[in-house]
Amino acid sequence: MDPETLFRSLGGGDAGGFPHIHSPVHTTPAGTPYLRHPGVAMIARPDVGLEGLRGFLEGFDPSLGFLGYLDDDTELTPAARLCKTAGQTCYASFGPRRTRNADAQRYFDNLSSSGHGSVYEHATFSFLCYGISRSNTHEVIRHRAGTAFSQLSQRFVSGKVLRFVERPEYRDVPSLHKRFEERIDSLAREYAEVTEELAALQRDGYAPLAAQQRTDVRKRVQQTARSVLPNETETVLVLTANVRAWRHMIEMRTDPHAESEIRDLYLRIFLCLRRAEPLLFGDYRVESFPDGTYGAVTDWRKV
Repeated sequence: MDPETLFRSLGGGDAGGFPHIHSPVHTTPAGTPYLRHPGVAMIARPDVGLEGLRGFLEGFDPSLGFLGYLDDDTELTPAARLCKTAGQTCYASFGPRRTRNADAQRYFDNLSSSGHGSVYEHATFSFLCYGISRSNTHEVIRHRAGTAFSQLSQRFVSGKVLRFVERPEYRDVPSLHKRFEERIDSLAREYAEVTEELAALQRDGYAPLAAQQRTDVRKRVQQTARSVLPNETETVLVLTANVRAWRHMIEMRTDPHAESEIRDLYLRIFLCLRRAEPLLFGDYRVESFPDGTYGAVTDWRKV
């Protein structure tokens, strides 16, 4: 399937160059909120100003024509411009014989096909990810190189924002879907009841819940009450990675052997990245799998 078509079919949109695919919130008959798909929103991307290179380029023999590097008529996206400049710095490729921006696709294809992915590490993108379960993020945070994570804390966040995530296997099976809704209704009640009882014990001076500082009062209760929450509990994550790390995660996590829930997350991230940076992610194609899901596949793996 064409990636842009899939992006649109999933409800994808763009806010000033920052793509997103949001996920609707459902509720059980009793009012417990849950989500069925991840929501992703790009919230940061590179901002590049090459004019700062002028003083550097002026320091070379004018006959080399290095200043012409700043006068390329073809505009590139900031991340592509950054990665291309980083790569051309390695060879002082600033003169008239350099690869110009109009040929950037060929330039990046040569990098990827040769496995020279180090220049991709300069450009980073950040996503807010929600509608993902705790079991999902236990896998996500296993990626370390070139990544950064900030995740919602169940110690500091109250049950007022408590939501759950339905696994894809439950959605089209009425009996499993009903069990899921009944289970999260029960869990939401139990969490509220346990929190209330713990707060009462704390007010009565129960030693294990005693807090010396005001900021610890609620934390002591919530860190104990969270023990009743399952892997189906929703969490929220800000995930930042450089292009090389994103490519690695996309290849690993949209593979047909990857877990279905994490595949759904990274497919949506990939669609946003490809829309924002077609030069850096355009070598991927979308393939459909027998279970009705999709993955991103490239001939240039492990760049």
